[in-house]
Amino acid sequence: MIEKIRADLVGSRVVVWDIEAANRLYRSGFYGKPLGIRKVKDLEFRAPLELSLIEAVYLCKNKIIKIYEDERELSCNELIERAEKWFTRFRDVYHVYEDLRLKGYIIKPGLKFGTTFAVYKYGPGIDHAPFLVHVFQPETTIDPIEIVRAGRLSHSVKKKFIIACINQKTREINYYVFKWWKA
Repeated sequence: MIEKIRADLVGSRVVVWDIEAANRLYRSGFYGKPLGIRKVKDLEFRAPLELSLIEAVYLCKNKIIKIYEDERELSCNELIERAEKWFTRFRDVYHVYEDLRLKGYIIKPGLKFGTTFAVYKYGPGIDHAPFLVHVFQPETTIDPIEIVRAGRLSHSVKKKFIIACINQKTREINYYVFKWWKA
């Protein structure tokens, strides 16, 4: 049996302090971001690894990491409860993250694009994210200006803009892709 990697909950982030374990975890699926390093070169770094709560829940559920808070191990459910206090609609965003990971994609935060996720086929530094995914609830009203803004941004950075909507009863995710075209 492979030993789980230890990580510590620090506010709204989870940190893997062991450098060797941090490198293994990053290389295994581009999880997290090395502290103090803007871009990872050659998939090797000498720094702790900072995970988002979404990544940490995914890794906890998949028995890859164990998470501690004040030297007490947290269950995955306890971590989810903490995450829900930090992030609105955590379960919906996590559900889309998990679905995309299970489909084989590499998921990174999409904040710099004003969206929920930047989605890679192979990983940062290997390819550019071909998709930007924004998580909405089906009953959300979207201003047409927001659609145009998202479309213009995604087109200018050569990415497809995708809206992910979760049916609250069935938990099914529908993905809607926007693409520019000329009439």
